Amino acid sequence: MGQVTKQKYLVVVVGPTAVGKTDLCVQLAKHYNTPIISADSRQFYKEMNIGTAKPSPEEQQGVMHYFVDSHSIAQDYSAGAFEADVLGLLETLFREHDVVIMTGGSGLYVRAVLQGMDQMPETDPQVRERLVKQYEAEGLKPLLAELQKLDPLYFDQVDRANPQRVIRALEVCISSQQPYSSFRTSDKQERPFQSIKVALNREREELYQRIDQRMDQMLEQGLLDEVKKLYPYKQHNALQTVGYKELFDYLDDKYDWAEAVRLLKRNSRRYAKRQLTWFNKNPEEYTWFHPQQWQEIVTFINAQIS
Repeated sequence: MGQVTKQKYLVVVVGPTAVGKTDLCVQLAKHYNTPIISADSRQFYKEMNIGTAKPSPEEQQGVMHYFVDSHSIAQDYSAGAFEADVLGLLETLFREHDVVIMTGGSGLYVRAVLQGMDQMPETDPQVRERLVKQYEAEGLKPLLAELQKLDPLYFDQVDRANPQRVIRALEVCISSQQPYSSFRTSDKQERPFQSIKVALNREREELYQRIDQRMDQMLEQGLLDEVKKLYPYKQHNALQTVGYKELFDYLDDKYDWAEAVRLLKRNSRRYAKRQLTWFNKNPEEYTWFHPQQWQEIVTFINAQIS
């Protein structure tokens, strides 16, 4: 008879920016006596501290956090690489723990761990360079028109306000001479653990207020100085992001300080909205809670475990 291995559980806690994932996950980690894996694609980078709302040592409360400060901004780090690294780490962690917690707002990175990444073809770097130059010169409109022509299916699904996604899809279409959507098979890969999926949300008013407060706090903590230090890397994928982009534009004299702060808050609220849309529309069903429903969340997790 083969040895029966005990079922292992990955508790995944997602939600929009500023909803309160860190506090809840630290409490859960203490409750289950287990570490936390961060699936926030910007907290990987040592140089990005303030603008990523990275949990401070005080906030971490002695709980081990993996993939916080794990990379330098000079390194590119993809969702596919994250998937491989996390699966390797989980193999080790599950030797000692039956439950591990993973949390973050980066839907693509969470999905990579839960069900794998699509295999994308090799692309021509020159194609990408041309597309980026075109975007910088003419904006997103002509690129969207081209995407609609080359891959109408993906055009209907893509976040049309996200230049990275649009450029990435076009890069694949042009390099491979095939629609980007044809590579997105999402064949779910089997995992040696069971995932328990929790999503957090608050009333919109309350969430937006927390986002505005968080932005004020980041500015007080010295976000502008952090952005100045990162200026040489501003083309880096991780920095094409809310909290950094607006202040790069301010440093480039595209608008004044008051406008930069207004855009910072507005774009953060829009980002939260996009995160909620992502976690709502994906087939890997989440169960939604308010971050303060501690008892209900623990009861839900324990029910899945038993």
